[in-house]
Amino acid sequence: MNREELYQVAQNWFDQQNWKPFKFQKDTWKAFLQGKNGLLNAPTGSGKTYALWFPIVLNYIKKNPQYKTKHKKGLKAIWITPLRALSQEIRQSAERVTADLETQMTVGIRTGDTTAKERAGQKKQMPDLLITTPESLQLLLATKGYDKIFKDCSAIVVDEWHELLGTKRGVQMELALSRLKTISKDLRIWGISATIGNLDQAREVLLGPQTEALENSVMIRANIKKKIKVKSIIPKKMETFPWRGHLGLHLLEDVVPIINNSKTTLLFTNTRSQCEIWFQKILEKHPEYAGEIAMHHGSINKETRLWVEQAIRNESLKAVVCTSSLDLGVDFAPVETVIQIGGPKGVARFLQRAGRSGHRPGKESVIHFLPTHAMELIEASALQVAVKDNAVEDRLPYLNSFDVLLQYLTTLAISDGFYPNAIFPEIKRTFCYQGITEDQWQWLLNFLVMGSQSLSSYDEYKKVEVEADGKFKVNNRGIAMRHRFQIGTIVGDATITVKYQTGGYIGSIEEYFISKLTRGDVFTFAGRNLEFIRIKGMQAHVRNSTKKTNKVPSWMGGRLSFSAQMSELLRQELYKAAANDLQGPELKSLKPIFDKQREESIVPTPAEFLIETFKTRDGYHHIFYPFEGRAVHEAMSSLLSYRISLLQPITVSLAFNDYGFEMLSDKPIDIQAVLDNDLFTTDYMLSDLQKSLNSNEMARRKFRDIAVISGMVFTGYPNKGIKMKHLQSNSQLLFDVFKDYEADNLLFQQAFTETFEHQLEEGRLRMALTRIERQTIVWKECSKATPFSFPIITDRLREKLSSEKLADRIKRMTRMLTK
Repeated sequence: MNREELYQVAQNWFDQQNWKPFKFQKDTWKAFLQGKNGLLNAPTGSGKTYALWFPIVLNYIKKNPQYKTKHKKGLKAIWITPLRALSQEIRQSAERVTADLETQMTVGIRTGDTTAKERAGQKKQMPDLLITTPESLQLLLATKGYDKIFKDCSAIVVDEWHELLGTKRGVQMELALSRLKTISKDLRIWGISATIGNLDQAREVLLGPQTEALENSVMIRANIKKKIKVKSIIPKKMETFPWRGHLGLHLLEDVVPIINNSKTTLLFTNTRSQCEIWFQKILEKHPEYAGEIAMHHGSINKETRLWVEQAIRNESLKAVVCTSSLDLGVDFAPVETVIQIGGPKGVARFLQRAGRSGHRPGKESVIHFLPTHAMELIEASALQVAVKDNAVEDRLPYLNSFDVLLQYLTTLAISDGFYPNAIFPEIKRTFCYQGITEDQWQWLLNFLVMGSQSLSSYDEYKKVEVEADGKFKVNNRGIAMRHRFQIGTIVGDATITVKYQTGGYIGSIEEYFISKLTRGDVFTFAGRNLEFIRIKGMQAHVRNSTKKTNKVPSWMGGRLSFSAQMSELLRQELYKAAANDLQGPELKSLKPIFDKQREESIVPTPAEFLIETFKTRDGYHHIFYPFEGRAVHEAMSSLLSYRISLLQPITVSLAFNDYGFEMLSDKPIDIQAVLDNDLFTTDYMLSDLQKSLNSNEMARRKFRDIAVISGMVFTGYPNKGIKMKHLQSNSQLLFDVFKDYEADNLLFQQAFTETFEHQLEEGRLRMALTRIERQTIVWKECSKATPFSFPIITDRLREKLSSEKLADRIKRMTRMLTK
């Protein structure tokens, strides 16, 4: 068949479904059949799976004219999904196409959920189309004779590429693609990405800079304008002193009519603990929802999650309280309504969630925004602007992740082995390692064979042998087995399985939460009140309890920080308030807060940077407002307190949120001296930052992940996990050895680079300081706390007080301030 006839086959299929293919789908078919690589930018639910399954199948038909009668077996295309949960949906789309076009192509899934029996079957005969995850693809590269599996593969599609970009899983994909390009001569590489700020760079990372693949590539954008309507739930009575304590629960009754008026509602929370609490409270106040409301987050067991997803599909649930576990494409029929509880901290995340409602091309999405404290209404107003201007964040790719490279080289060494001279040019053509030097490469090869210099007397770090012809190979079966168990770059805190004493599995919780419980403690998890009995192995045994409790597991991932984009939008909204230009219901409703703020202080304009000082019985408060997000404030507050300590000996305790940070001390800081000595300068920023923060401690935590990914520390066999504290101490010993004896160790240095670039967002900190240097600093000596400072002060208190005592204390403080 020629190309025109092939397009007609696809067109006919769409006609039979009474559908009309979008322009972006046709453009993708065309580019693919012309042999091009590319990046498809399309929103969830727009038909992107058909944009790429079709040309893959059409290409097979073109090459095999007798496709209906003669079937040529072997792997022809790979579809990478970052989430296992999506694989069933993708498989259904693929099977629909292959069956309706009467090909005999088979579709298979290979993820962590695939049974040993299915895997063994795939070993004998690979399916034609394989749906898998980045980790499972690496495991295939770890099989002997992997080049035979991939040699006839004509396409690889990386779905949700925006989610992988800017993570080490993305780096893992870059390396796998660099290998597959060499093995499969006819390989087309395609990525599918939702909107991100740096789409062109996303394509460059996927295909490799300055490569033929990039030169022969296209960018296809699905110009499907999604109508998104943001409706804020505005409290009837506005508190003038807002605080973050109540997770928005005081607005629970405003949510009930929204749930009642729609078939299915998703309530997105930012953290798993908030998800648990909201679920409990809705049922407590409205027992009539029992059986009609469910919960979905990443720590709940797979069966429950799948049941919930199915229940959303067939609309048998009224509401689901969830976290980002339902952000990513988990494909189900559109729900009618989405409610976002608390600021989502990023534009892309908000748009993704909004798109869950009316999740069909051309349908309007409605998302309700419920603030957990009044200041979050400024975020809601900023999000309205973002939706209108389609302003989305960049995702920054990693550079020189040596831990991932060591893991990859070991993978190649346990399958067929590798020759450094053949592999080095492939690696250098990836985005992540484009700057790798010969010296660094030699260091990594030495590391594989001997461990590092300071560990050369320990045999356990010598994994790879160099054979007579120069091939690097792992010949020890034990090393190969341990490596296969540990392939992957997601290093979470160790999780402990939660089970009933009688045997039923409930889910998993991070070890550090469980370690704080004693026998008889009751906590809420997966919507139940559970009494803790004991820990046995890596399992926590529990039983149901009727006791009330306010213990909810907190997960380390719970502290999201503003993206740069979000901070910028937020400042613009504040500047409107400063000019008294209160447009939109959100800013109008905040008028009493802005008025109260002006009584004691100011609402800063674009040319002003605000510092407030006042005294309470807790001590002297000094509050700074960069409006840059939590991560930047953490770094900036440490930097500033270090620089102040050089001027005057002083002890301060720090607190920060997304709006600003507080230094609390037992004597006043001389703010005039801060201004006179230009303490907001970017000069010597990095060395001051290293001295100010316990950068060793932060790098030590980062190093734990690097040690696991690079294979220096083994995390244990399945169901016999090594306790986190052992992992921690193993990696800490290594960290200390390198610190004292081998400071030029590439993995040791990488821990510091990642701490500054990724955790402390050093680039953003530099830009924020540069901006503050240009602004006029306004120092207000106030007689008491202001509405802007109140959320920061109360945040510090909550670390010390239980929730009941905190609520009482805040009521007292509010009464005093409103006198």
